[in-house]
Amino acid sequence: MDIARHIALIDELCFRPFPAEHGPSDGGTAGPGHFVAVLESSHGLRDGDRGERAVTVEQHEKYRDALHERLAPRWGETEPWNLQTVLLRTEREEIPEPWAALSARARLAHLWEAEGTGRWVAVAVADRDETDEVQLLAVVTQEAPP
Repeated sequence: MDIARHIALIDELCFRPFPAEHGPSDGGTAGPGHFVAVLESSHGLRDGDRGERAVTVEQHEKYRDALHERLAPRWGETEPWNLQTVLLRTEREEIPEPWAALSARARLAHLWEAEGTGRWVAVAVADRDETDEVQLLAVVTQEAPP
Protein backbone atom coordinates (compact mmCIF):
# COMPACT_ATOMS: atom_id res chain seq x y z
CA MET A 1 0.00 0.00 0.00
CA ASP A 2 1.25 3.44 -0.93
CA ILE A 3 -0.24 5.53 1.89
CA ALA A 4 1.19 8.80 0.58
CA ARG A 5 -0.44 8.19 -2.84
CA HIS A 6 -3.79 7.37 -1.21
CA ILE A 7 -3.72 10.51 0.91
CA ALA A 8 -2.76 12.61 -2.12
CA LEU A 9 -5.77 11.21 -4.01
CA ILE A 10 -8.10 11.91 -1.08
CA ASP A 11 -6.75 15.47 -0.90
CA GLU A 12 -7.29 15.92 -4.63
CA LEU A 13 -10.86 14.62 -4.43
CA CYS A 14 -11.60 17.14 -1.67
CA PHE A 15 -11.15 19.92 -4.23
CA ARG A 16 -11.96 18.31 -7.61
CA PRO A 17 -15.28 19.42 -9.12
CA PHE A 18 -17.98 16.78 -8.94
CA PRO A 19 -19.31 15.42 -12.24
CA ALA A 20 -22.81 16.23 -13.43
CA GLU A 21 -23.58 12.57 -14.24
CA HIS A 22 -22.93 9.18 -12.65
CA GLY A 23 -20.08 7.23 -14.20
CA PRO A 24 -16.52 5.96 -13.88
CA SER A 25 -13.85 8.15 -12.34
CA ASP A 26 -10.12 7.72 -11.82
CA GLY A 27 -9.95 4.43 -9.96
CA GLY A 28 -13.62 4.25 -9.05
CA THR A 29 -16.96 5.90 -9.65
CA ALA A 30 -18.43 9.36 -9.28
CA GLY A 31 -21.72 11.15 -9.44
CA PRO A 32 -23.27 14.48 -8.61
CA GLY A 33 -21.87 15.38 -5.20
CA HIS A 34 -19.55 12.39 -4.61
CA PHE A 35 -16.52 10.31 -5.56
CA VAL A 36 -15.87 6.69 -4.58
CA ALA A 37 -12.22 5.76 -5.13
CA VAL A 38 -10.92 2.19 -4.93
CA LEU A 39 -7.58 2.56 -3.16
CA GLU A 40 -6.74 -1.15 -2.94
CA SER A 41 -8.49 -4.22 -4.32
CA SER A 42 -8.06 -7.96 -4.03
CA HIS A 43 -7.78 -10.03 -7.18
CA GLY A 44 -9.44 -13.38 -7.67
CA LEU A 45 -11.39 -13.58 -4.41
CA ARG A 46 -14.86 -13.55 -5.95
CA ASP A 47 -16.35 -16.78 -4.59
CA GLY A 48 -12.80 -17.76 -3.64
CA ASP A 49 -11.23 -19.38 -0.62
CA ARG A 50 -12.84 -18.10 2.61
CA GLY A 51 -9.58 -18.29 4.54
CA GLU A 52 -7.72 -16.23 1.97
CA ARG A 53 -10.62 -13.77 1.90
CA ALA A 54 -10.49 -13.37 5.69
CA VAL A 55 -6.75 -12.67 5.56
CA THR A 56 -7.30 -10.09 2.81
CA VAL A 57 -10.10 -8.39 4.75
CA GLU A 58 -7.83 -8.17 7.79
CA GLN A 59 -5.03 -6.65 5.69
CA HIS A 60 -7.36 -4.08 4.14
CA GLU A 61 -8.64 -3.19 7.62
CA LYS A 62 -5.03 -2.51 8.65
CA TYR A 63 -4.67 -0.25 5.60
CA ARG A 64 -7.90 1.57 6.55
CA ASP A 65 -6.64 2.05 10.08
CA ALA A 66 -3.25 3.28 8.83
CA LEU A 67 -5.05 5.94 6.78
CA HIS A 68 -7.02 6.87 9.89
CA GLU A 69 -3.77 7.34 11.82
CA ARG A 70 -2.52 9.75 9.17
CA LEU A 71 -5.77 11.68 8.66
CA ALA A 72 -6.93 11.96 12.29
CA PRO A 73 -4.25 14.52 13.29
CA ARG A 74 -5.42 16.69 10.40
CA TRP A 75 -9.21 16.42 10.75
CA GLY A 76 -9.68 15.15 14.28
CA GLU A 77 -9.93 11.89 16.13
CA THR A 78 -13.28 10.21 15.53
CA GLU A 79 -14.92 6.98 16.58
CA PRO A 80 -15.47 4.39 13.85
CA TRP A 81 -18.86 4.82 12.20
CA ASN A 82 -21.02 1.68 12.25
CA LEU A 83 -22.51 1.36 8.76
CA GLN A 84 -24.78 -1.48 9.87
CA THR A 85 -27.15 1.06 11.40
CA VAL A 86 -27.22 3.00 8.13
CA LEU A 87 -27.92 -0.21 6.21
CA LEU A 88 -30.82 -1.04 8.52
CA ARG A 89 -32.24 2.46 8.04
CA THR A 90 -32.30 1.98 4.23
CA GLU A 91 -35.18 -0.46 4.74
CA ARG A 92 -37.48 2.25 6.09
CA GLU A 93 -36.12 5.61 4.93
CA GLU A 94 -34.42 7.26 2.00
CA ILE A 95 -30.67 7.36 2.67
CA PRO A 96 -28.77 9.65 0.27
CA GLU A 97 -25.90 8.50 -1.90
CA PRO A 98 -23.11 7.69 -1.48
CA TRP A 99 -24.04 6.61 2.06
CA ALA A 100 -26.67 4.01 1.10
CA ALA A 101 -24.30 2.29 -1.33
CA LEU A 102 -21.39 2.43 1.13
CA SER A 103 -23.48 0.85 3.89
CA ALA A 104 -24.41 -1.98 1.51
CA ARG A 105 -20.72 -2.66 0.83
CA ALA A 106 -18.88 -1.95 4.10
CA ARG A 107 -19.39 -2.59 7.81
CA LEU A 108 -17.63 0.41 9.31
CA ALA A 109 -15.86 3.55 8.20
CA HIS A 110 -13.61 6.21 9.56
CA LEU A 111 -15.33 9.50 8.86
CA TRP A 112 -14.31 13.16 8.92
CA GLU A 113 -15.57 16.51 7.80
CA ALA A 114 -12.61 17.79 5.79
CA GLU A 115 -12.07 21.30 7.17
CA GLY A 116 -12.25 24.11 4.68
CA THR A 117 -13.57 21.95 1.83
CA GLY A 118 -17.28 21.56 2.56
CA ARG A 119 -16.81 17.83 2.03
CA TRP A 120 -16.96 14.64 4.04
CA VAL A 121 -14.35 11.89 3.77
CA ALA A 122 -14.90 8.24 4.67
CA VAL A 123 -12.43 5.37 4.46
CA ALA A 124 -13.90 1.86 4.58
CA VAL A 125 -13.31 -1.77 3.63
CA ALA A 126 -15.93 -3.14 1.22
CA ASP A 127 -16.27 -6.81 2.12
CA ARG A 128 -20.00 -7.49 2.64
CA ASP A 129 -20.55 -9.12 -0.77
CA GLU A 130 -18.74 -12.46 -0.77
CA THR A 131 -19.13 -12.64 -4.56
CA ASP A 132 -17.12 -9.44 -5.04
CA GLU A 133 -13.51 -8.44 -4.46
CA VAL A 134 -12.43 -6.95 -1.13
CA GLN A 135 -11.74 -3.24 -1.61
CA LEU A 136 -10.35 -0.36 0.41
CA LEU A 137 -12.53 2.62 -0.46
CA ALA A 138 -12.27 6.36 -0.02
CA VAL A 139 -15.54 8.28 -0.31
CA VAL A 140 -15.50 12.05 -0.73
CA THR A 141 -18.87 13.78 -0.78
CA GLN A 142 -20.65 17.03 -0.11
CA GLU A 143 -23.56 15.06 1.41
CA ALA A 144 -23.41 15.01 5.22
CA PRO A 145 -23.72 11.51 6.68
CA PRO A 146 -27.23 10.49 7.66
